[in-house]
Amino acid sequence: MKTGIIILAAGSSSRLGRPKQLLDYKGKTLLQTVINEALETNCKPVIVVLGANAEEIAAQHQNDQVSFVINESWGNGMASSIAAGLSAMIKNNSATESIIIAVADQIFVKMSNFNNLIEKQRETGKNIIASAYTETIGTPVLFKKDYFEALLSLEGAEGAKNILKQYPQDVETVVFERGGIDIDTETDYNNLISQQ
Repeated sequence: MKTGIIILAAGSSSRLGRPKQLLDYKGKTLLQTVINEALETNCKPVIVVLGANAEEIAAQHQNDQVSFVINESWGNGMASSIAAGLSAMIKNNSATESIIIAVADQIFVKMSNFNNLIEKQRETGKNIIASAYTETIGTPVLFKKDYFEALLSLEGAEGAKNILKQYPQDVETVVFERGGIDIDTETDYNNLISQQ
């Protein structure tokens, strides 16, 4: 199964007040940490969707194994970034059978989290495999191409979670133990740094 990874990194980090994609964790940016884990998998291509502060972020993450897509409409919300990444994926990789959507601030994501989604898909035959943590399900999440149209038609601040709610019978989950830890505020970041 040909699977690509789309990393959403277009937001303006309004609650943090500076680009969280560039925050340092163990000598790497948050975004670089997620990119590195994605590149450890056999998934190709790895696409990073940028929006706010795109030039600054792209300049610090040059990598010939990663494609950067600029979502000019990033201010409209997450749906536009999913559409931008998926459109680029389909256009340049018509053989793609499934995608994994990841986000730039789940700092504890590992290659194994991505691979577990693919394994679970093979085992169950379900077309949506989500990560389960802290009483919710979310990213990283795998969608088979049956759902590409639905993803492209999401609107506004709507993330892919809406599709998970609409088709519960086609959803399986894998546990992502520290998936609930993401960085939205200065407090989140300080907590992260104090634990390293």
